[in-house]
Amino acid sequence: MAALGGTVAGVLLTTQLAGPLIAQEAGKQSPVYEQLDLFGDIFERIRAQYVEEVDSKKLIEAAINGMLSSLDPHSSYLAADDFTDMQVQTRGQFGGLGIEVTQEEGFIKVVSPMDDTPADKAGIKAGDFITHVNGESVLGLTLDAAVDMMRGEVGSEIIITVVREGVADPFDVSIIRDTIKLTAVKGRVVGDTVVLRLTTFNDQTFPGLEAELKKAVEELGGMDKVNGLVLDLRNNPGGLLNQAIMVSDAFIEKGEIVSTRGRSAQDGERFNAEPGDMIGGKPMVVLINGGSASASEIVAGALQDHRRAIVVGTKSFGKGSVQSVIPLRGDGAMRLTTARYYTPSGRSIQALGISPDIVVNQPAAKVAEEGTEEAVTEDKARGEADLRGILSNDSMTEDEKRQYQEEQEKAAEAAKMRDEDYQLAYAVDILKGAAAIAVKP
Repeated sequence: MAALGGTVAGVLLTTQLAGPLIAQEAGKQSPVYEQLDLFGDIFERIRAQYVEEVDSKKLIEAAINGMLSSLDPHSSYLAADDFTDMQVQTRGQFGGLGIEVTQEEGFIKVVSPMDDTPADKAGIKAGDFITHVNGESVLGLTLDAAVDMMRGEVGSEIIITVVREGVADPFDVSIIRDTIKLTAVKGRVVGDTVVLRLTTFNDQTFPGLEAELKKAVEELGGMDKVNGLVLDLRNNPGGLLNQAIMVSDAFIEKGEIVSTRGRSAQDGERFNAEPGDMIGGKPMVVLINGGSASASEIVAGALQDHRRAIVVGTKSFGKGSVQSVIPLRGDGAMRLTTARYYTPSGRSIQALGISPDIVVNQPAAKVAEEGTEEAVTEDKARGEADLRGILSNDSMTEDEKRQYQEEQEKAAEAAKMRDEDYQLAYAVDILKGAAAIAVKP
């Protein structure tokens, strides 16, 4: 009887405590259910009385997308076809124009054009605003709806109207849609410097970085002949987080690479480097600009905070949020912003971007005016070696002279690059100077 009495008392006590709590929770939920009832009323009224018959599925998808896009520019609903397209893009080949876009002030803003794509060849630049597609305004459309307008068959023409800072009037650009085949990493050798250009962060990025680095080092005759590495992340719109972590880890020996913090403390994650540096501590320069976003900013921020690289260029885009892609019933998915990125020092990238250690603007291309005489440049100027009957140089052997002339030719080749790509030439000069200082007399 004592045990039974205790049980009864416990039941009464639980009921007395739980009653107000249940009522309180129900009170909180009541407005939500009222709003859902309101949504149902509006949905039925549209289906019954709208001037034209509507597709219920499209109406619900539009409502879902409106709910998500009201949160921030990167949250959205992905219908089945869009979800499939996104999965294909992360593998590096898809159809389209070749631009990464976001939404700002109601218009479509170009984050960056992708290398060697129709948009890139047509002269589209990071920071351009797209106001019309084939003469139809995109103002007020969702980002996904505007992107749908730009989609089309490979080989078909699209005319986009562009507003660009520094250009007085909007102008039209004609682009022929094509299959976009992204080469994630492109390597080259400039003098004694290895330059690795990363165009995106997809499944091919880290394997491509390993392969291109190996090829460039072999071309120079071994790692001891390399004076440094330029990691070019300009106009790289980002991509997969795991690839950004792997690229950063390739050059950082230890410590944090990036952390993410969500709404709850348990949603946060920290990603740390494992021992090992692919270039053995050689000097590095990272190139960024306003088209460097997301995963690019993670890499630049990690290498900057660890003082592993000098960051050169202009301020990055400032996309420091994490999107989780959550598959839904009906083969669609939800792209939802769930966290923010933080660099190793605790800086949030969001809306601030990565500020370079050395700000270097890319000069606009200069077009020679008709009738102007070409100036005599230093490499064309006559010197002592061009005169007749000169004294020979008795301080060098023939092999030393040949080596010296080869070094001069390399330096001249690097100098030519200033006219083609001033920012990259600046980065190469930094590494060349660092190597000269490091050499012991």
